[in-house]
Amino acid sequence: MAAISASQVKELRERTGLGMMECKKALTEAGGDIEQAIEDLRKNSGLKAAKKAGRTAAEGAVVTRVADDGSYGVMVEINSETDFVARDDNFKSFADKVADALFAAKSDDVVALMTGEMEATREQLVQKIGENISVRRAVVVEAGDGNLVGEYVHGGRIGVLTVLKGANAEVAKDVAMHVAAINPTVALPENMPQEQLDEEKAIILAQPDMAGKPEQIAEKMVQGRLKKYLAENSLTEQPFVKDPNQSVAEFVKSAGGEVIGFTRFEVGEGIEKEEVDFAKEVMEQARRS
Repeated sequence: MAAISASQVKELRERTGLGMMECKKALTEAGGDIEQAIEDLRKNSGLKAAKKAGRTAAEGAVVTRVADDGSYGVMVEINSETDFVARDDNFKSFADKVADALFAAKSDDVVALMTGEMEATREQLVQKIGENISVRRAVVVEAGDGNLVGEYVHGGRIGVLTVLKGANAEVAKDVAMHVAAINPTVALPENMPQEQLDEEKAIILAQPDMAGKPEQIAEKMVQGRLKKYLAENSLTEQPFVKDPNQSVAEFVKSAGGEVIGFTRFEVGEGIEKEEVDFAKEVMEQARRS
């Protein structure tokens, strides 16, 4: 029997959208012949899953898990094609299973998770629901010595894990809620990438009121506006969403803590959604019938 290489499995996955284990099985049964494997898959239920895998899955859910002692947390995004499916109990159950598995393994390796039984479960869900379902990404956040992880999920679509030094779980959750609502770029001003600061500086210098200004005055204006930009986009400097009279840093400090960092997931961010003209689609189907 011919050995099946990882590159063959990868090619078949890319061409069909099916899971790794299903592709490997099909290749094994086809003696390593990719074209034969595709033809065989067309004759069974794998065809339905393959068709669905070509559709954009930009809806879905974000699920979090945090250890009882706050020592670490896991967050994962699972996608579907429609928001309707994201609210389905079968989809929610699958999302919970994925989060529980990653949490138990203390892992963010989605690829490793989706090569065994969990992938088979996903494929069965695709067959049952009739939409593409994918586990997009995951992250493990370690608290570190003397720190704790907090969590907050808004509407199942926005998830946040925060890390605080000191304070308590309730404060960490409140900070996570702020991050979910305001979406800061970085946790601390010093965390802002230099590349982003340079880009903002170029934008400031191009503004009409900077024209003709002496170099020293222009630089002073730039630094002032960069400071404002950092305050607006850094978590610690932002007015706390529950009490705008104090900054997030001041709120956390009043509880005996300090902000260390955060991770924020929002369903579908960065995915280019396919715009579907349903009227055109119906007309095309009518012509073919």
